[in-house]
Amino acid sequence: MEHGPGLGPFRDLIIFLVIAGVIVPVFHRLRVSPVIGFLLGGVFLGPHGLASLASHWPWLGALTFAHIRDFAPLAELGVVVLLFTIGLELSFERLIRLRRYVFGLGSAQLVASALAIGVGAWLFGVSREASIILGLALALSSTAIVLPVLAAGRRIARVSGRMAFAVLILQDLAVAPILIAVAALAGLGGAAGQGFLVAFLWGILAIAGLVLVGRLALRPLMRLVALSGSQELFLAACLLVALGAALLAAAAGQSMALGAFLAGLLLAETEFRHEIEVTIEPFKGLLLGLFFLTAGAQLDVALLLANPAVALGVTLALIVVKAALLWGLLAAFGIASAARAEIALVLAPAGEFAFVILGAGMASGVVPRETGALAAIAVLLSMFLIPGLHALGLRLGAARLRAGVAAAPAVLPEPGAAPVIVVGYGRVGQLVADMLERHRVAVVAVDSDPELVARLRARGLSIHFGDGSRPELLRRLGVGEARALVATSGDPDSVDRLVRAARAERSDLVIIARSRDPEHAMQLYRLGASDVVPETMEASLQLAEAVLVDIGVPMGLVIASVHEKRDEFRANLREGVGVVRPKRTPRRPAPRRDSAEPAEE
Repeated sequence: MEHGPGLGPFRDLIIFLVIAGVIVPVFHRLRVSPVIGFLLGGVFLGPHGLASLASHWPWLGALTFAHIRDFAPLAELGVVVLLFTIGLELSFERLIRLRRYVFGLGSAQLVASALAIGVGAWLFGVSREASIILGLALALSSTAIVLPVLAAGRRIARVSGRMAFAVLILQDLAVAPILIAVAALAGLGGAAGQGFLVAFLWGILAIAGLVLVGRLALRPLMRLVALSGSQELFLAACLLVALGAALLAAAAGQSMALGAFLAGLLLAETEFRHEIEVTIEPFKGLLLGLFFLTAGAQLDVALLLANPAVALGVTLALIVVKAALLWGLLAAFGIASAARAEIALVLAPAGEFAFVILGAGMASGVVPRETGALAAIAVLLSMFLIPGLHALGLRLGAARLRAGVAAAPAVLPEPGAAPVIVVGYGRVGQLVADMLERHRVAVVAVDSDPELVARLRARGLSIHFGDGSRPELLRRLGVGEARALVATSGDPDSVDRLVRAARAERSDLVIIARSRDPEHAMQLYRLGASDVVPETMEASLQLAEAVLVDIGVPMGLVIASVHEKRDEFRANLREGVGVVRPKRTPRRPAPRRDSAEPAEE
């Protein structure tokens, strides 16, 4: 491998980091998924783009990826980490809540799209095995682009967002069996029937073994690492689990991505789920950026220019067929027409896992190189169109609303009321949570002591491990929808960081904090706490209440005077820091729903 002068083997890595440093902030500012930027970067700087001109203009060799395929092993880690985090994000609670749409609508979309695409490929002369792989690959949608696009438009909580999410969940779940099926087809090289069944059963046994080992080892391993208190060691353990599971799956003859997905799924039910998500997120972003860069570099510009009508025709046919099938299925599931256009168009393009599936098919020889390259071009072109297709879907839905075809879009509420987040679950936090639950207020608890978290989870309590002062963890805990946040830690610095981070996330969030003394209380008011409870003040008031009652003062008078003194004390603290307590209108609890059925749009 040749490299530019003076930079040695780090040239390509430096180019990638420069691209990442430019693309991510620019595309965020443009409100476009950075994935599009990485794909475009791969197209223009890859071996089929400007790098192909380096023989005529040598200076281009120092700015392009002439040997982008050397990044393939590292880029594959991006898929491994993506599937690991997808496994972490899935939970049985989510699956149960949207079960009708995940297993009904999602399964119907995947089967119908794979059949239509596979039969179409077979009718055009593609072999049976290659048609199966093409159908499964192109039936999937792009989780990495669709979800950020929906989130940027604040559509996740809408019917369209929830239905798209349900379909994507099923597709993510289907990746594992699809990878097994592709591995079996590739291993057979055209053999049929019994051999395929044996290969598939071997894959199931390998998965069962991985699940058994994971259940026995993962939770004790993460608990041991968390006890060290080292953030660096925790990060290393997260990467070890993801990559270790991937390598074990590869050793068993399965996909590395499949092993990572299973590891994430097993850790999703543990107390370490959110902390792992926050810890591994930066690595996922960089590795996925590298994956999409290499994916964009696979776009054979010469093949596209040689057969533009075929490439564009395949892309258009893919989008039209998938969108039409989704439209019909959404109608069958009772989704109003104003939402159907948005959902069908945003999910119609192919997704990132198509590259993995097509790559495996081409590497085994089942999918011809030219066919696979043409399919990859269609995948890339369709992914580029996702933001535009989503905007078109919104316009079509709005036009139908104006025409009176459908009612106004509705937000799908989560079951139950928004929770109160309790950060710090020692004796104080547990008492606060108990009082909230007595009044039927949902509680989300988090603590940084792994032993305490383990003991409480063993008693059946739902509590998460992590540093609550990290903004990323607060978002994972649902601070955007929470009714309030309670900081109960006895460590003043920890409470300060938490109040500062929570207030930065939401200006209207009710924040109740515990303080050591009045001086610390004033500091917390400055940082944005709504109410502060100094320990010294509460202890003094309780002592005064006890002595007054014991010497015969009527209970009602004592309680009234204690409340009056508390309000006076807090008013003095606020005046001392120039804080005026705002008048707050209590939030009405979200209505309870017995099912996840969407309201009609």
